[in-house]
Amino acid sequence: MHNYRLHCFAQSGNAYKAALALSLAGADWEAIFVDFFNGGTRTPEYLAINEMGEAPVLEHRELKISQSGVILDYLTGTLGRFGPETEEERREILRWILWDNHKLTSYIATLRFQLNFLPEEKRSAEVIDFFRGRATAAMKVLESHLAAHEWIAAPRLTTADISCAGYMYFTNEFGADMAAFPNIARWRDAIARLPGWKHPYDMMPGHPRTGAV
Repeated sequence: MHNYRLHCFAQSGNAYKAALALSLAGADWEAIFVDFFNGGTRTPEYLAINEMGEAPVLEHRELKISQSGVILDYLTGTLGRFGPETEEERREILRWILWDNHKLTSYIATLRFQLNFLPEEKRSAEVIDFFRGRATAAMKVLESHLAAHEWIAAPRLTTADISCAGYMYFTNEFGADMAAFPNIARWRDAIARLPGWKHPYDMMPGHPRTGAV
């Protein structure tokens, strides 16, 4: 059996954060497909694993851990990679992971879902415009920060970078003009050059979606 089992699916940027950390570290891990689009997170069996009904879930030894930020924090300990070296770095990593979850990922993921996975008859131009504005505003914050920093929270790759990168390889799916975000593009491409990197659609199961229009 593999050391780590990650319940995930290819379209999930949050699952990708955990998968990317495992892959960049060269960990022994296995992807367990969660059929999210057909109710896979709402079955009694899955809810027994994660009562929140969400992916990803990381299994390691006897533990089952949900929420990507918590998983990334846990992995810094077990993998011995991507974590802080000082108390100041610990706070800075946590600051950016919390910001990512509340501002960057939350708005981008919702915008992308509206544009790609919500049936057209249920889409609202007003809602899409709202989330596009919020996503763009969050990306501007990251763009400005990366103008003066090679990496987000330390002089090297940390879980802050891995967290914020979760949806940055889907930019064509939420309509981001990366010419307007050259610092994000530089940083994103630097991560993609690291050994072990793969696009989320190549790293996790479920792409293309069966029966997708």
